[in-house]
Amino acid sequence: MTDDTATAAFRAQVRAFLNAELTPDLRDATARATSVFIDPAVTLKWQAILHERGWAAPDWPAQFGGPGWDDMQRYVFAAECAAAGAPSLAPMGLKMVAPVIMHYGTPDQQAQYLPRILSGEDYWCQGFSEPGAGSDLAALQMRADRDGADYVLNGSKIWTTHAHFANRMFCLVRTSGEGKPQAGITFLLLDMASPGITVKPIRTLAGDHEFNQVFFDDVRVPQANRLGDENAGWTVAKHLLTFERGGKYAPPLIGRLNVLRERDGHDPVLAARLAREAVSLRALQALEMKAMRGEGGSPALYASVLKVLGTQAMQRIDGLACDVEGMAAWAVPDGQTPASLASAVPRYLNDRAASIYAGSNEIQRDLIARAVLG
Repeated sequence: MTDDTATAAFRAQVRAFLNAELTPDLRDATARATSVFIDPAVTLKWQAILHERGWAAPDWPAQFGGPGWDDMQRYVFAAECAAAGAPSLAPMGLKMVAPVIMHYGTPDQQAQYLPRILSGEDYWCQGFSEPGAGSDLAALQMRADRDGADYVLNGSKIWTTHAHFANRMFCLVRTSGEGKPQAGITFLLLDMASPGITVKPIRTLAGDHEFNQVFFDDVRVPQANRLGDENAGWTVAKHLLTFERGGKYAPPLIGRLNVLRERDGHDPVLAARLAREAVSLRALQALEMKAMRGEGGSPALYASVLKVLGTQAMQRIDGLACDVEGMAAWAVPDGQTPASLASAVPRYLNDRAASIYAGSNEIQRDLIARAVLG
């Protein structure tokens, strides 16, 4: 990447900020993270620092509280944060539901929710998947029946990341059984403290409590909390999934790979694998920048392509990390275990799901084929 004078000055400004504000405990928490979802005690601390500087939401327009950066500034910021070991902020609010509220929300909804997302006062989770509706999301069955000014919700959601921390949920519900399955879905915003909501943990193979199943028993949600029209939630959800699937995979992966390459004593075969991956990630970075500029394809197509390539690269880096650490990576970590050892295997296990969530990679390939080949 060639910096012109303005970009170089911005990069220096970001680096100075990170050097001043990114404390050792925040860097260590990042190094020990086993997924993009870090403990809210860490991410909200970092979000508060960024919010005070006006940098908590690089992708937001200035009218909603974003910094008003251009595409190159946003990419430089992401790359520098990754290189410095800054925690990734929880994406559910800032990167997923917020853009949808900006696009489909009423002025009252925007005024109510966006400032609280930006400040971290509201912590969101996503209520999409159900026990019988994962990759086939249109099969969801959780009911939302009208009763006066409310919807009454009954059913359950599963694989709900950080629902045990969240005070808000954006949720897809079935409001009609007529016509195509997609035609009877509505998008709701709800308070997790509502009576009738029960959150039960799901432990992962890595031993983490990241996922949950959420049960709804006659939960009342005001119709004023609907985003978009009734039975038009599928359209709203597709807009959101563009933000969930796409994004900047390359910067954090390049940062992780650089840490692995800096280790001493790699045998020639492993060194060659690391070098090949460095080339692959630079190619992914170039594609992300092309997508960022809107060249050569629709946002939805790029989102699917980047989701496949990004999650595949993520899983390859996970495998490399375990190979670099060797058998030591499989030891039970304790408080004294180096971060690289403590996170290698748990991250490997956690990221097995990366090619499944947000629409499986098989579904993304089908979407790509339809868009490209018709």
